[in-house]
Amino acid sequence: MSVNKEIKKVTTNTLHNMKAAGEKISMLTAYDYSFAKIIDNAGIDVILVGDSASNVMAGHETTLPITLDQMIYHAASVIRAINRSLVVVDLPFGSYQSNSDIALASAIRIMKESGGHSIKLEGGEEVLKSIKKIVSAGIPVMGHLGLTPQSIYKFGTYTVRAKEEDEANKLRNDAKLLEEAGCFAIVLEKIPAALAKEVSESISIPTIGIGAGGHCDGQVLVMHDMLGINTEFKPRFLRQYLNIHEQATTAVQQYIKDVKSNDFPNETEQY
Repeated sequence: MSVNKEIKKVTTNTLHNMKAAGEKISMLTAYDYSFAKIIDNAGIDVILVGDSASNVMAGHETTLPITLDQMIYHAASVIRAINRSLVVVDLPFGSYQSNSDIALASAIRIMKESGGHSIKLEGGEEVLKSIKKIVSAGIPVMGHLGLTPQSIYKFGTYTVRAKEEDEANKLRNDAKLLEEAGCFAIVLEKIPAALAKEVSESISIPTIGIGAGGHCDGQVLVMHDMLGINTEFKPRFLRQYLNIHEQATTAVQQYIKDVKSNDFPNETEQY
């Protein structure tokens, strides 16, 4: 019997038990009520209200422009649809980096105003004080190491991280620090699969991979990429399960044709 089949609501404790039982954790992003309802009803374990909303919902080039108010709006929309999944909400760029008091205030706003279940923030040792402060206030924190998109201008590229030994060692160390600080899980983004395996086995909290190979304790993808809504983004780690872009385009073209030819609405479609 799988751990997650027995429970009515996924919690941080559920994820811990899933890792212990060797059961993989499924995670997808969502940003609005309608898609969140579909994803939750389908049986996903975790929904991430990602700052990737900046890209896929608002059309920005990076995740940097999205604000705390906008993240709260998206998270509240998602929460209204949820019966079962654990909802994690990203702290956006600028809402936690400057000091731990601001980080805690941002996390409290997300929890109070959106009803989200937990928050996620990027970084290792440099954000440790903030993580400890948020956790000690009773707010669950998911960490995020490897490629951290909010630091894109520092990296200058979206290529694989931690290939060099120095960066790999820092990541190993950061993962242990995040576990000690009280994080309930860590996202590992775009790092070598062998390193992700090593890190996953070295800590007791679950790792969620994106472009980090099959040895992580779970996987996450951006919903728009996985459903083929967004067709520009095609990294190696992405498996596209649907082509909504193509299907929606065909449907809209058919609608236009039917309106122009006076085929829609027909006799049965009017009062």
